[in-house]
Amino acid sequence: MGIFSRLGTLIKSNINDLITKAEDPEKMLSQVLLEMQQQLVEAKKAVAVAIADEKKLQKQYTAETDKAKEWERKAMVAVRAGDDGLARQALSRKQEHETIATQFQQQWIQQKQAVEKLKDALRLLNNKIEEAKRKKNILIARKKRAEAQQQIANTMQGLGDTSAFDTFDRMAERIQLMEAEAEAGAELAGELSGDTLESKFHALEAGGGAEDDALAELKSKMGLLEAPKGGDAKQLGAGAASSKEDKSSAGDASGGVASMGGLTAEDLKELEDLDLSDLDKKS
Repeated sequence: MGIFSRLGTLIKSNINDLITKAEDPEKMLSQVLLEMQQQLVEAKKAVAVAIADEKKLQKQYTAETDKAKEWERKAMVAVRAGDDGLARQALSRKQEHETIATQFQQQWIQQKQAVEKLKDALRLLNNKIEEAKRKKNILIARKKRAEAQQQIANTMQGLGDTSAFDTFDRMAERIQLMEAEAEAGAELAGELSGDTLESKFHALEAGGGAEDDALAELKSKMGLLEAPKGGDAKQLGAGAASSKEDKSSAGDASGGVASMGGLTAEDLKELEDLDLSDLDKKS
């Protein structure tokens, strides 16, 4: 194979490939239907011409038949007049018209049959065009459905790519870093303004009371902490009062001892620290 023939084959293949890629099914179907409609119009014109020819042949056949009948009537007139020669001429003319009428009749019959065939073909073409219109709508619907499925598949394929999710994660980390930087900046600004310690105590005072109350309520439910009742409170109060009285009486007694013996508080302390058991044994 020569270089030019190979080059021509390559060019043709590329052109066919470009044409195939450029073909839009919807546009192609519309174009085909348009061409079929044009063919239908041309077919209707051809059938109309054929019908007109049939009608013309029929009229010519009828006219020749009528002429043959007319010459037969003239021959009868000549016979009645006793002119046999004229009658023979009239009959000869009648024969000519009958021959022509027979030829027109044959052509008319053939034309009529051809017209019927053309009518059938026209009806078939019209039915095919109507069917093609219905198929076109179905094919276009299938094409759109296929395009939608392809678009969904492309979208799912794009979602399958982890680069998009990596981008989301990277942006989330960047936002967290921005939030941390903002919090650090706010904390630094508070320290510089001297409001950090005060804000901490405000937070402690605002939240501590509620937490203590909740803890006390939990201990009460668990039986670890009982609220003092009224009687117990009174007893506790009475015990506290009696202890105070005992302390006061003890103070008075010590004061009395101190005054009685002339002993000082230090002497009394020494007497309390002595081990009297040894004295009892010696005695």
